[in-house]
Amino acid sequence: MTALSPSAPSPLGRFLRAIPVVGRVIRDIEREIDTVYYLVTILVTALVLAVQTWGLPALVLAALALVPVMFVLLIILARP
Repeated sequence: MTALSPSAPSPLGRFLRAIPVVGRVIRDIEREIDTVYYLVTILVTALVLAVQTWGLPALVLAALALVPVMFVLLIILARP
C-alpha cells in the first residue's frame, strides 16, 4: 500500500455518503475543494431568505444552532 492510496471511509463516512443530498455534496467537495465556496454562498442566501420571510426568529434560531460550534471552536483555540 502506498502513502498516496486513499483509505477506506469510516462507517460514519459511508453512512453520510449514502444520504442523497449530503453524499453528493461530500463527493463534490472531495473532487473539487472550490465547491465549499458555493456551499457557503448557498447557506448565507438561505439564511437571508429565511430572515426576509420569517424575520428575527429565523436569525435567532440560526444563532442558537451555531452556539455549540462556537463553544467547540473556543475550546480548541484555548488549549495550550
